[in-house]
Amino acid sequence: MNRQNHSPDIPDVKPSPARLPPGKVWLVGAGPGDPDLLTLKAARLIAAADAIVYDHLIGEGIITLARPDARLIYAGKQSSRHTLPQEQINALLLTLTRQNLAVLRLKGGDPFIFGRGGEELEALAAAGVPFEVVPGITAASGCAAYAGFPLTHRDHAQMLTLVTAHRKRGGLDLDWAALAHARQTLVFYMGVGAAEEISRQLIAHRLPAVTPVAVVRQGTLATQTAIFSTLAEFPARLRAEKVEPPALIVVGSVVDLHERLSARQHDSVQAMRHL
Repeated sequence: MNRQNHSPDIPDVKPSPARLPPGKVWLVGAGPGDPDLLTLKAARLIAAADAIVYDHLIGEGIITLARPDARLIYAGKQSSRHTLPQEQINALLLTLTRQNLAVLRLKGGDPFIFGRGGEELEALAAAGVPFEVVPGITAASGCAAYAGFPLTHRDHAQMLTLVTAHRKRGGLDLDWAALAHARQTLVFYMGVGAAEEISRQLIAHRLPAVTPVAVVRQGTLATQTAIFSTLAEFPARLRAEKVEPPALIVVGSVVDLHERLSARQHDSVQAMRHL
């Protein structure tokens, strides 16, 4: 896309006649990928912003909603490959607002669920920059819905726990004893690289090895794939099928419901995509 700018050096840009107040940032969730899952408010803001700073996991077609003259700046993060460090992204948002632009910070999923949205707002607040948050559908709910199983169910899970599986100091700094409880659903974001540890630790803390697991890639897109396995076996399945991040790992008995629900769900989703 020829309007992308991969440099943090932003020249002065004259704002176009704006329908949005200049000098303000909108922190917007773009949802899990399918453009049809954008909120109406998110779509309106994308179409009106002077500048859009967007992440890697933005569904195809979403950025095309931007104005033809909008400044588009890619700030994506992929598995240890960051176009811009977080500190530079924070500084970039401040630079754009000081140019009197209406700035959209566009993040995949929901900006407040492992999206570092809170860190960016702290920087804006410290600088006295006004902002507004527009939530989006997070990957956990989007991927599970499109894969054909719920995240909670009265017969299976009364708790839902969202976990970031970014490694810290060589391991995952998690309360495994609290996570290894039956009758709950665990969702691990960014967990492919930690699959062996997730499996080993949960089993060691007495979660049954046969607990169902789903690993969903490219969630909510036409190219979505899901691997259904067990807690003991899913790391080997990921290696055998050469699954690379990003992917979402869901652990819990709700996953087994896909056998009854996914076929009809798949037909309905495909029909909607052709409307």
